[in-house]
Amino acid sequence: MKYLHTMIRVRDLDATLDFFINKLGFVEQRRKDSEAGRFTLVFLAPTPDDPPLELTYNWDPEAYGGGRNFGHVAYSVENIYDYCAKLQESGIPILRPPRDGKMAFIRTPDEISIELLQEGEALPPQEPWTSLPNQGEW
Repeated sequence: MKYLHTMIRVRDLDATLDFFINKLGFVEQRRKDSEAGRFTLVFLAPTPDDPPLELTYNWDPEAYGGGRNFGHVAYSVENIYDYCAKLQESGIPILRPPRDGKMAFIRTPDEISIELLQEGEALPPQEPWTSLPNQGEW
């Protein structure tokens, strides 16, 4: 068995692509438009060689209450403090700050949680992160 990808449904493809490509630094691996199925699939990843995240955009509006029980996507980062600071500068709220030097949570424009994990061992506690409260549900 081999892992292929994770799929999330999105309501606003442009906003979601901006979030993943311009703010998180993902690259688009491939895209497929289906006239017959009335949908667009976009495959993104942190690097061209990473397993992709599939964004499914249905052309006809649908309500996706509660993320259809989808939990979260997780990615590791080299320095969680620096990465979270960069995200904040881009206007992305850090919903669960990396107080422990190991883990943080953000959300996509479609309210999908993304867990950010420090590569390797947790970093030593660092202000202002250690004293920041949660900024919402994550």
